[in-house]
Amino acid sequence: MKKTAVILLLFCLLLTVVGCAQDTTFHPLYDKNMDLVGWLQPGQNIFNTDMEWVAYIADGNAWSTYTSDWIGPVNGLVCLDTDGKVVAWCPGGRLAGSSRPTRPNRPNQPDNPGLQSMQSMPSRPSIPSIPSGGWSSLTGYEWFYQ
Repeated sequence: MKKTAVILLLFCLLLTVVGCAQDTTFHPLYDKNMDLVGWLQPGQNIFNTDMEWVAYIADGNAWSTYTSDWIGPVNGLVCLDTDGKVVAWCPGGRLAGSSRPTRPNRPNQPDNPGLQSMQSMPSRPSIPSIPSGGWSSLTGYEWFYQ
């Protein structure tokens, strides 16, 4: 009985530590014209330039907080539209599209992360190469609010 309680306690502690280890860093998101369109918290959330919560990420897919619709996959630091074309990217991300992804099942929307502090304006990145699969025809803002 004591052994089970100890194992359960250790499991709960492990879950707490893993939950606290989420990346809370904000990465600047740029469009194909290298204009800042928002901020990405990898694997968690997307905010616009006013730090308003515009999308959440679940199982590698972005979902609009306005419409609850799937807006496309997120591959690391690169956001794709529903056709698999790059719509927004962070420096350091692998700039590549994909074949047309399959629409995933809708997850439960998480709680609003609340007001986030404004981020300082990042320096403009260098011109990226054209990603495999090409650029999306959507702007970052069109993608967020679809």
